[in-house]
Amino acid sequence: MPTWIWIAIAVGAVVALVAVIVAASMVSFRFKTKRLKQHYGTEYERVVSETGSEKGAVRELTTRERKRDKLDIVPLTPSALSEFTARWHEVQAGFVDNPATAVGVADHLVTEVMRERGYPVDDFDRRAADISVDHPHIVDDYRAAHGIHTSEQQADTEQQREAFVHYRALFEQLLETPTDNEASQEARA
Repeated sequence: MPTWIWIAIAVGAVVALVAVIVAASMVSFRFKTKRLKQHYGTEYERVVSETGSEKGAVRELTTRERKRDKLDIVPLTPSALSEFTARWHEVQAGFVDNPATAVGVADHLVTEVMRERGYPVDDFDRRAADISVDHPHIVDDYRAAHGIHTSEQQADTEQQREAFVHYRALFEQLLETPTDNEASQEARA
């Protein structure tokens, strides 16, 4: 066979291989995008808006998952669970007399529970990103509650009540979630 036929066959094989790789990559991206949309819901849409593209959102959320998987998130011990629950009941009872203080204490208590479970707590944005992996359906509420708590404007009682309800939802999730790296990987599989 002439050399040019061998070259044409080789070029055809390379082109076919590249086409297969591109097709597999597109299918993989679509599958990953679908999984992330289902898991994150409105958080996925928020990240798309923030990054400007689905590709950016996929990259960001995948990075969050990788960082989260490196954390050693542990369940609370029975004594810690009991202590945090008792403290929450005290905070909740104090809401009627001083809503602003109760919201601040609720924010602090949620952060303490996160620390006890093994989440990094130094930076709010990192806390929200980590929480979004395990609890994507309540991360927006957590951001809203934190925004009300840290706002320089005086929140009215209804806003403080909403913030408190949001903190309570996250608090309850943090107490109940038996998350470890294997469980979170299985959930995302």
